Amino acid sequence: MAQTSSVGIVETQYFTFAEPPNEMALDCGRKLGPITLAYETYGTLDAARSNAVLICHALSGDAHVAGRHSPDDRKPGWWDDMVGPGKGFDTNKYFVLCSNIIGGCMGSTGPCSVDPATGKPYGLAFPIITIGDMVRAQKRLIEHLGIKTLLSVAGGSMGGMQVLDWAARYPDATRSAIVIATSDLSTAQAIAFNAVGRNAILGDAAFEGGDYYHDEAPGKGLAIARMLAHITYLSQQSMHAKFGRALRAADKYRYDFDSEFSVETYLDYQGEQFVNRFDANSYLYITKAIDYFDLSTLYGSLEQAMARIQCAVFVLSFSSDWLYPPSDSERIVYSLTRQKKEVTYCNIQSDYGHDAFLLEVGVMEKMVQGFLNNTKGPGKACAQRLDCPCSKKTVLEHGVPKPPHSIYDGRRVDYERIFDLVEDGSRVLDIGCGDGVLLCKLITSKHVKGMGIEVDQDNIVSCVECGIPVIHADIDKGLSGLPDQSYDYAILSMTLQVIPRPEIAIQEMLRIGRKCIISFPNFAFWKVRAKSLLLGRAPVTRNLPYDWYASPNRHVLSIKDFRGFCESHGARIIREIPISSHGRTVRTPALWPNLFADEAIFIITSKE
Repeated sequence: MAQTSSVGIVETQYFTFAEPPNEMALDCGRKLGPITLAYETYGTLDAARSNAVLICHALSGDAHVAGRHSPDDRKPGWWDDMVGPGKGFDTNKYFVLCSNIIGGCMGSTGPCSVDPATGKPYGLAFPIITIGDMVRAQKRLIEHLGIKTLLSVAGGSMGGMQVLDWAARYPDATRSAIVIATSDLSTAQAIAFNAVGRNAILGDAAFEGGDYYHDEAPGKGLAIARMLAHITYLSQQSMHAKFGRALRAADKYRYDFDSEFSVETYLDYQGEQFVNRFDANSYLYITKAIDYFDLSTLYGSLEQAMARIQCAVFVLSFSSDWLYPPSDSERIVYSLTRQKKEVTYCNIQSDYGHDAFLLEVGVMEKMVQGFLNNTKGPGKACAQRLDCPCSKKTVLEHGVPKPPHSIYDGRRVDYERIFDLVEDGSRVLDIGCGDGVLLCKLITSKHVKGMGIEVDQDNIVSCVECGIPVIHADIDKGLSGLPDQSYDYAILSMTLQVIPRPEIAIQEMLRIGRKCIISFPNFAFWKVRAKSLLLGRAPVTRNLPYDWYASPNRHVLSIKDFRGFCESHGARIIREIPISSHGRTVRTPALWPNLFADEAIFIITSKE
């Protein structure tokens, strides 16, 4: 196993381009040049130049992602927990790079840079920039380094906006995209917060129309802007856990207007630290670029933007993020699915708010490693790899692995039969896919184009490790983002009895899939009946391994019940397969499977 450690001492590098008269055209209609980009790299670029990963930073970030500039550095790079040997972005495998955006103040050309036309800092004479301008400048850097195609582009918050623009603007230049805690557009609420922050800077007496470089910087206004923005990065849960109503340096109120609550002094500190390292003009320009971002405006509609994307996309959101809530990520995800693009999505449960993309390293590391591992090779989705996570699970009969978190105590005989029912090369949606064992086998052995729907975060991690596209979603809330008849098969295996609203689930399956394969335990099985009758207690069997008080089962149904459901809900039964506990088809007269089958598989379709 690769050792996890720091990348060590790193050096910032610089690339200058767009020298006059070949200045870079900007979206605002003006030109800018010369342009210098500050950047850092970690790891080694392979001979084929195929292992490069570009990381795009957020509003207050810079090129210094990992490591330290000197042994005396107090803090490492801003994503040091994720970038390095053995980490999420493993520098033993990948050549990782990050550049400070144009408009920034950490070495790249921005408002505090000297305007060659005047010999003075640009100030507000600097042209308005956009996310697209930032990405075009990054593309020039990538070309300078001799990289034609990036293995991946990754970033959170404003960095995620750059990733989306990269994937849509240069569809042939990246093989994957990791989009974290972001949106396809800035909402009115996000724009409002940025506007208040800019007004705090503009209203500072020291601002002097942006020409303050010869004197005192507008620190008070910039500090207030940072304090306001920082509130949006947290969540109510994290603020309560960290501060509550605690006083900072007293045990009773002082009855004045100085900062006395712990949360107040914390925000004071954040503002002071930010003023020491960031330029107020850059804050104005970068927040304006964020406000202007809207993929629909750039490409005519979100659907048209997503249609341009050719690479695999991995989207991550965080449950308590209210700056860019999960609904923003879901809009991106389902727009991609409507275009039949390869997309994986997980909404990570976290109390950290928007800042979670910097803090939830444990779960992110596993998923990013898994996603990049399967982007690196042409096979994807395990592809018979010896290091596939499935190979580490307990393998049962017929080579079908047993899921470690299965609600069943025995062999998944339904997996074996479902595998035989699915045609080679078909499109398959596995609803409640668990840790992806069935999809993994279908993809690697029958070359299906598969995607899973799963609600359990641990199972999603397992799917991503196997390279299986999976969407974090609750079938009970519907799957309206998936187009009608978009899959050849929609599968629901041993899940029907545990979901709160099975009627909705089946209706959605019939809408999405041309054929629906559903397996479930038969509660009318004679052993279940006998245990209830003879013992007078709730049965515990192979398919029903839990005591009544710990059972996930919400619904008790039999083969006969399901037949009746199909008749009353407009579903046509194509095939019915009653199965014994050994996986054999129960061959008895029509009335008897309800008694002798341990479980059943139905293939149904809509009558319409």
